[in-house]
Amino acid sequence: MAIDLTPEQRAVGEDNFKKATERLGLTRRELLKAGLIGAGAVGGSAAAIYFGYKGWKGAPVRAALIGGGDEGGVLVGEHTPDFLQFVAVAEIRPFNVQRIFEGDPKSPLRKGFKKVYGGEAKNIKVYKDWREILKDDKIEAVVIALPLHLHAPVAIECMKAGKHVLCEKLMARNVKQCKEMIKVAHDTKRILSIGHQRHYSMLYAHSQEVIKSGILGDVKHIRALWHRNFSWPYNHEPKDFAWAFDQQVAKAEQASGIPTPTIRDGWYQPVLKGDVEGLEAQAKEAGVDLKKYLQDCGYDSVEQLIRWRLYEKTGGGLMAELGSHQLDACSIFLGKVKPLSVTGVGSHVFFGDSTRTRDSRPNPREIDDHIFVTFEFPGPNHPKGTNKGADPKDTIVVTYSSISTNGFEPYGECLMGTRGTMIVEAEQKVLLFTEKNPTQKGDPKLMAVNVEAIKPGQAAAESSSTWGGPAASAAPPSGGAAPTSGPVSRGYREEMEDFAYCVRNWKDDVGYATKEDGSYAQRLPRCHGEVAMADAIIALTANLAMKNNARIVFKPEWFDPAKMDAVPEEG
Repeated sequence: MAIDLTPEQRAVGEDNFKKATERLGLTRRELLKAGLIGAGAVGGSAAAIYFGYKGWKGAPVRAALIGGGDEGGVLVGEHTPDFLQFVAVAEIRPFNVQRIFEGDPKSPLRKGFKKVYGGEAKNIKVYKDWREILKDDKIEAVVIALPLHLHAPVAIECMKAGKHVLCEKLMARNVKQCKEMIKVAHDTKRILSIGHQRHYSMLYAHSQEVIKSGILGDVKHIRALWHRNFSWPYNHEPKDFAWAFDQQVAKAEQASGIPTPTIRDGWYQPVLKGDVEGLEAQAKEAGVDLKKYLQDCGYDSVEQLIRWRLYEKTGGGLMAELGSHQLDACSIFLGKVKPLSVTGVGSHVFFGDSTRTRDSRPNPREIDDHIFVTFEFPGPNHPKGTNKGADPKDTIVVTYSSISTNGFEPYGECLMGTRGTMIVEAEQKVLLFTEKNPTQKGDPKLMAVNVEAIKPGQAAAESSSTWGGPAASAAPPSGGAAPTSGPVSRGYREEMEDFAYCVRNWKDDVGYATKEDGSYAQRLPRCHGEVAMADAIIALTANLAMKNNARIVFKPEWFDPAKMDAVPEEG
């Protein structure tokens, strides 16, 4: 995110953030001092205390996973069986069925059922048709990790069948579907939670608290990006995929008749012979041909099933898959205010275009491969800002880019304020720097931030020289631990624990009833339907702005779930 930082400067930035969170009382150590962590917390978890959920004595929530692909594998690998116990999985793709049990050797997050449950994994039922899960009254909840176009129809049917739902992001393919999902949740009195995991990231929670304290001063710009490089040749040897079919290399060969990747690209996966043969066998068992079998499952072809992110019908492009994460983060930073406007440019300049009959470029797709969008958000003193002020010119510009030809910078967000800069890198690190005081000498990136509390929740930052020059600044400060140690939780585990906690404590007779102040009468997950719909509106409206090369002003009624016909989409 900051391409000119030296190792010494990075060490100072990480330590500055660490000291700021400690001064504001945000660390586990501070929670222990305050006596806030007790027996009710999940293993003494600071995240559980911070996000307001607890463990319980008794059986875990019995759940089924619908969709065993990439994201389903992450959710299996990161969940806590004492909270949420998977007893079934529905998946039509043979490759995914085996991987969800065996795990993915290329991804530590995708541990697989066998590693999580040991010998008990054999008791997890496998269904090809997710509707079979709805017949099991002992299953209390479903976790949906399907392609985007199936989120709404599957979630709605599951709620109507009495199941609580945790559905992956983006919430739905369009805003009208989002509103339909919320209505069904209220009508059926089922919990609807959406998997924007940054709502459960302690890293982002602490970042927001630091921003609220005033350390950065007046934030006027946020730069977010997620760039990746897909320009390297694809290795056609099938050995990397052979493990998925019991080491039968022949079954891991590329299927005939379907284009082979020409460059390395995680969204343009090889279509394996074993997958196609397995799908053909399932179609035969169902008494239909393969085309009809796939259509009944929501796909036009095997290629669309496996490469679903590349099609307009099944996916939402870079803004839905990547940008939604980071605009969600920016919205969290700014106090969950709604954006005012969006403009953008989407281009198809590197990958092939599947709508053309002749295209020599690699790995063809329908979606754009480079996107650049600019949002205008209300500042604190804007009438629509957090303070409900009277200054309509108090605005914050947020830019987002996702390109497919250069991965030089790590993905993340950079917040620029009048008194400081905060960089959040790859959901793992936060760096904090002060702005240069014209009365002081030295490099501000090598200055320690001294945080002085003004009153609870507020602070001021001043700079001072580092301890003995660049070499000293790179050492662990004050003899303590290094600023980071080991991977930071990205929030998947916490979001599933909180969902299970809400399910276990849910009262059907209360449902979505509200109190006099408009808040819900019982606890909902942090990213319930109304919250997630706002994130979907941001991403989907950006897609419209790019498609029409237009500036779109957000309308308040779009964010009102009760106004079913008030939506940004065309047609």
